[in-house]
Amino acid sequence: MTITATAPIDPLGCRRPGVYSDALVEVCRNAVVPQGATRTSSFTLWRERNRIHLVHDLPDHLVDNDLAGLLARELFAPGWLEGSELFERLMTGVVVSTSPDPLTAWTLFYRNTLARLVGTAASTGAEPQRDRTFVEGSLAGYAPVYRHAHELIEPGSMLELGSCFGFFSLLGARRLDVTASDVSANTVRLLARVAPRLGLRLDTVVCDAARVPRPDASFDTVVALHLLEHMPPEHGRAVLHEMQRVARRRVVVAVPYEDEPTAAYGHVRTFTPAELADLGRRSGWQWQTHDHHGGWLVLDRS
Repeated sequence: MTITATAPIDPLGCRRPGVYSDALVEVCRNAVVPQGATRTSSFTLWRERNRIHLVHDLPDHLVDNDLAGLLARELFAPGWLEGSELFERLMTGVVVSTSPDPLTAWTLFYRNTLARLVGTAASTGAEPQRDRTFVEGSLAGYAPVYRHAHELIEPGSMLELGSCFGFFSLLGARRLDVTASDVSANTVRLLARVAPRLGLRLDTVVCDAARVPRPDASFDTVVALHLLEHMPPEHGRAVLHEMQRVARRRVVVAVPYEDEPTAAYGHVRTFTPAELADLGRRSGWQWQTHDHHGGWLVLDRS
């Protein structure tokens, strides 16, 4: 089942306490479900007219970014649903439905996610695995990527492009002067609202990653973690050029290695080590590539 729409997702919108509802989906917790609904281990799903209804009974301690993997495994991989539009709306809905107040629900989501990212990174820090695997939607997959990215960033100012929920930027805000950016105004607004509740400070900006409204050499380091796979090649090259424009010293790019683009997460292309190296050669800067839970391209201004 594929549904598309143009109305933006409002992560802080809530018409009824504890219920996320928009034109495409309605998500709630512990509700009565009709006979004949599709049941999985964690969800109950049915369609009414043009709207997908989802009910769950997930406890608070499971409200973190691993919800993405749960939705992908139980609803999208078996073929019950498909498309990044539905995926993002259901992800939002599950989080918002865990509290009568959307901001409280998102604060829980962020606290749980950041705590698990820090714990997972610490537990895997002894022997970094240099392989070509990345478990998208898994905190165990993200933790070593975030940890390695921080190893590549020197103290100073950092801009993250395509920050989405902003987990990496929030983790970096403990030691860096961080600016997080994303093309989604509502996602950036959410990050700006949640950060003070977590006792963290960062700046935010809404922009296309290929058009950053900042002067040349504005940031010591510019980072794009698992962003370029969401873009066709021409757009990706424009983003890399823009990263070089606003970076004072270093550009850090990370991508997953996949046999096929993961459509549920909005991926539209794959990368190989050779393709990353070609981007490095074309950059005109000093460059290096390496593998660490995916592929990395690091550019340094000469």
